[in-house]
Amino acid sequence: MSVAPMMDWTDRHCRYFHRLLTRQTLLYTEMVNAGGILYGGTERHLRYNAEEHPVALQLGGNEADKLAQAAKLGEEWGYDEINLNCGCPSDRVQRGAFGASLMKAPQLVADCVKAMKDVVSVPVTVKHRIGIDKVEDYGFVRDFIGTVADAGCTVFIVHARNAWLQGLSPKENRDIPPLRYEVVHRLKAEFPQFTIAINGGITTDDVVQEQLKHLDGVMIGREAYHNPWWLARWDQLYYGGATCALTREEVELAMVEYMEREAAQHGTPWPHIARHMLGLRHSLPGARIWRQVWSNHLLKDRPAREVHALAMQAYASAAPEQHTEPGALAAATT
Repeated sequence: MSVAPMMDWTDRHCRYFHRLLTRQTLLYTEMVNAGGILYGGTERHLRYNAEEHPVALQLGGNEADKLAQAAKLGEEWGYDEINLNCGCPSDRVQRGAFGASLMKAPQLVADCVKAMKDVVSVPVTVKHRIGIDKVEDYGFVRDFIGTVADAGCTVFIVHARNAWLQGLSPKENRDIPPLRYEVVHRLKAEFPQFTIAINGGITTDDVVQEQLKHLDGVMIGREAYHNPWWLARWDQLYYGGATCALTREEVELAMVEYMEREAAQHGTPWPHIARHMLGLRHSLPGARIWRQVWSNHLLKDRPAREVHALAMQAYASAAPEQHTEPGALAAATT
């Protein structure tokens, strides 16, 4: 199991939160541009919490020498895996001719992978789509994997949708191109010697378990972010371990303590951290008023522990019918 790299979401604070819920799931950074690491502040881009292991660094770029330098720095900082993004369809990424655009240049991807593998000892992996635009040609993705594998890559994380580089936003690219899980299953059948994981639209244990009948791994994206308590079962279900030993209340308190450490050590405002845990009480009665307290900008200058107390007070007193009533929130913030 792994949690997908998600821009603006899976920062080190989010990963610290997820690690409280699952000890063994592989966590990924947001995509980091290789040039940003080399020229925009190495520490700013690579700093993470020791508790996050196992954690993979996802790189964006298309210049083999820069990717190799960034990968080497990632290994020196202690990341457990280096992953190359060949799936992001955003306009900014397209202008830089990397992300999903790289699937049109498999030999370039192979050159980049080889350059990284030559300088690091940790695994170098690739995350990609099953195709580009509206052409649904199995041979395209089969040949992409074959070419990249010749450079020594043996792990492929496959988002089971095409990336439409024209006409769709990144958000629409996560929903509109049809999911075609059967393509990923066919890839595994054709390349049984490689580790192949699937990503895209998976939201339940039933679907995870069905995919694991065909594939080596499952990567979860938005559902892991919006419904993080799901992760608390993964160590037991997929690794033969125990479920998360913490209650939701203990996880929240651990995050408050983390907010206090971050504020003291790095000056990090607590809202930058709290936003990642707003799904902790997903679907529970009282969850909405609890989220509203933690999200209230009028409280941003108060200490995190004080906001925690207000949120818990509001949550404890909220009945399901109060979810849409602003009065409870007003009472909690006065």
